[in-house]
This record gives sequence, structure tokens and C-alpha cells, in this order.
Amino acid sequence: MDSSAAEKFNNESEKKSISQIVKESFKELEETFLAFVKAPKALWGINLPYVIEGLVYFGILTVLGKFCSENVKLTDIQAGWVYSFVTGGITLAMVILGGYSDKIGVRRSLILAFAVMLIGRIFLAGSDTLHFSSGFLSPMFFVLIIGLFFMVVGYGLYQPAAYAGVKRYTTPKTAPMAYGAIYGLMNLGAFFSGFVSPLVRHHNEKNFPPNGLAAVLWVYVVLTLISLLFTVILITKKSDKDAYQMSVEASDSKSNKGTKNEAKRNINNTALFIYSFATVLFFIIYILTLNKIINTESEIIPTIFLLLACVSFIISVWEFLRQRPEHPFRDKRFVFFIFILIPVQTLFAHNWLTIPYYTDRAFVGTAVSKYFEFFSNINPVLIFVLAPLVAGLTSKANVYRMMVLGTFVMALPTFLLAIGPNIYLFLSYVLIAAIGEAMWQPRFLQWIAEIAPEGKTGAYMGIGQLPWFLTKVITGLYSGYFVEKYIPRPESGLPQNTQMLWLIYGIIAIVSPVALLLAKNWMIKGFKTRNE
Repeated sequence: MDSSAAEKFNNESEKKSISQIVKESFKELEETFLAFVKAPKALWGINLPYVIEGLVYFGILTVLGKFCSENVKLTDIQAGWVYSFVTGGITLAMVILGGYSDKIGVRRSLILAFAVMLIGRIFLAGSDTLHFSSGFLSPMFFVLIIGLFFMVVGYGLYQPAAYAGVKRYTTPKTAPMAYGAIYGLMNLGAFFSGFVSPLVRHHNEKNFPPNGLAAVLWVYVVLTLISLLFTVILITKKSDKDAYQMSVEASDSKSNKGTKNEAKRNINNTALFIYSFATVLFFIIYILTLNKIINTESEIIPTIFLLLACVSFIISVWEFLRQRPEHPFRDKRFVFFIFILIPVQTLFAHNWLTIPYYTDRAFVGTAVSKYFEFFSNINPVLIFVLAPLVAGLTSKANVYRMMVLGTFVMALPTFLLAIGPNIYLFLSYVLIAAIGEAMWQPRFLQWIAEIAPEGKTGAYMGIGQLPWFLTKVITGLYSGYFVEKYIPRPESGLPQNTQMLWLIYGIIAIVSPVALLLAKNWMIKGFKTRNE
């Protein structure tokens, strides 16, 4: 676009009224829905299971902590570790299995993914139904972990395959709408879990004691089976071929750009492997000594092994980067940007690590506690509606400014919860935080794409997901301690102090926008240089 055209475009956008922008945003939401309805058969085979999988996946995350605490008889701290294993493991599995769908095809990948997740969820539901003895390292615990492992592997294959399917069955013109639809559909499914779970749980408390959660998990097994059947029926070899052919024919032109055959460096990874192995070993020993599985006379021993794990991890990172001079982690601004978002990203993880406990225990005796699954899953439907609205209202806003404002808007309402358990304050927090999320989260990948050097966008986008992996793992490691300390079970008789919990979480989250604001000049300077 030349300068005169750009000026004309900006002038036209400035003349738009707020009502026009809101109207256009609703039109975008309507178009997303119509794109879903009019999608080819093979894309239906992705979209329909995606709604169901959003319901099942987030439904399991919502009740997993309660299931671990009340059914498996784990402590809240141990339940937090299970969450870290599941959510962190899924991100890691996506990194490892992300390219597998390219080798065996979208159809086979999706069928295999649902089959593996089905096996995992059968183990998960069966861990309680088969009446094994409970407790940490009990038979019930190991069956649970086996089930979660299969679920992690299956989901790690599923999501990359689903996105590969969207790419395969769409044209460059329809792809943005299709990606928007698939993101919205998962959020919509997550919202539905807030209705399904309490309905099933309350009607089966006597049949599946002590709380009916096993019945909920069996319903999720059935829904996973339905997703598998939808995939098999809708994504046949014929529909897959037809949808792909249609997308090719509808494209303006096929890219015939040649790939660069860059000379590969021979890198010796022996030292990296040794340091990485040491990191894992030291961390495992830390967990075992902390839980007295390995008895030690000194209480400082677990801390020593934790420090050794941290040191070996830092050395591993240094060794990795030392032999890769062109790696994105050599870019100081990029590294600062993606890692400084970890504090505010912890609030995402607390949607399943803390909010279900909070709504269940802090509001005991009220409808909020009785239907805690519903109140824990209001955010997804808000994002489903707010994302296109906020996108329309802020489409011409400066990206970095939106990152700063959005993270502030998301972090600040956390302090409302520090006042004390109150349904109106909680709903205000959920609404305001969702607005903040809609302001900055879509801009995150946009910023990474814009600061990436020519030809390295893919590498920067992939590495940009690492902090999210670390966020889920780290938050899961400490959230159980905070839940146990500040939101103990009501039947324990111990006092609750949810105000302190949310005050601490608010202080953690506010670090991100404050740091982004303080680093603005440095970050913008690098951004302008990169664009030039």
C-alpha cells in the first residue's frame, strides 16, 4: 500500500464512529458463525469435535483438582503437581509431536489422537470406579497417572493436527476466519462444560460416591468416543481429498517459492544431554526428598537438590545457545518480551488451578459452590464474544501500547478478589480480566511476528510458546501450596484467608504490565530498527 493509499485508509478509519466499529465487530462474529455452518464436510469433521473437545478438556481441568483431593486423597500440593504434569506435558507433547501429522496425514492423526485420548480417559474414570486404594503412590494414583499420560500424548498430537487440518481445508482468504472459528469453538465448548458437569455430578453423588465426579468423567469418555466417531464419519479419504482440492482450486495461486538449502552445522549435543539429564534427575530427587519418600536427616537436603536442578538447567540453556549463534534467544528484546509475560500469564493457569477451588470452598453453602463448574467457566464464553469486539475497537491501535494496557486491565481486577469472597466482586473480576485478555492476547503473536527477522518468523513463533509451558509447570508447582494454606477445605476447620492469596497473585500479575511500561523506550527502539 503506497503512502497516499495508507493515508486515505487511516482517514477513513478515523471517521468511523464507535457504533460503526461495534456493528462491524458483530458482523465479524456473524461471519465466523456462517463460516462454520458453510464449511466443507472435512472441516466439519474438525469443528464439531473441537467444540466437544473444548467441553471435555476444560471440563476435566475444572474438576481434576477436586477429584485428586477428594477421590484420590492427594494433598492440594500434590494435586498441583498433577496439574503441572498435565498442562505442561501437553505443551511439551505438542512440541514433540507437532510435525507428526505432516508425516501420516491429518485424518490419521486426528483418529489416532482421539483413540489415544479415549484410552486415557477410560483409565482416568476407571481409577475411581474400580475401587483401588487411594493416596499418593497408591494403585489408584498410578492408574490416574497412566490415564493422564495417554491423555497428554493424545492431546499433544490432536491440537497440531486440528490446526494442520484447518490449513489444509481452507484458502488464504478463508483461513483467518477458520482459525478464529476454531479458537472460538473451543472456548464455547469450555463454557458448556459448566452446565454438563454439575448436572451429572449432582444426579450421581449416591451412585458414584463421594461426589459424583467419576460419573462426570465417564460422560467425558462417551463424549470423546462421539468425537472419534464424528472424525471417522466426516473426514473420510474422499472428503479429505475433496476439501483439499477445493482449497487448492480456490486459492489465487500456489506458492512456488523455493526453500533455501542452508548448510547445517554439525553440533555436538553430548554436553547438553548430560546437563539436561542432570536437571531432570536433581528435580526428581528434590520431589522424592520433599515428600519423605527418600528419608533424609537434614531438612536442607531438598533445597540443595532444587538449587542443583536450577544450576544445571541454567548451564543446559547456556550450552544450547553457545552452539546456536542465530537462535531467537540471542535476541535480548525478544527474550525479555516473552518471559516478562509469565507473571500475568499465571492468571490464565489459575482459571483451572485456583478458581475451581475458590468457587467451591470459599462460597460453600451457596449456589456458587454448588455449581462451581459453571462459575469457573464464564471466562471462555466472554472471550468468545469479546475477542472480535475488542479486535474491531482496537484494530488500528499501537501493538505495544495494547500489550501494556491489556496486561494492566487483566492484572488489576485481581485485587478486587483481595477484598474478600463476594459474588459481585468475583463476576467483576471475571469480566474485566476477560476484557484485558481480549486486548493483549491476540496481539502477542502479532508482536512476535513483527519483531522476527526476515525468514525467521516460524522459529520465533515456536519459541514464543516456551514461556507458556514454563508458566503452566511453575504455577502448578506452587498453586497447591497456596490453596492448601489459604483455601483449606471447610470440613478441615482451618481458617481461610482468600484475601491474602489473591493479593499475592495480584502482585505477581502486575509485574508484567509495569515491566513492559518501564521498558517501553528500549523495546520500541528495537522494534523501529527491526522494521527499518
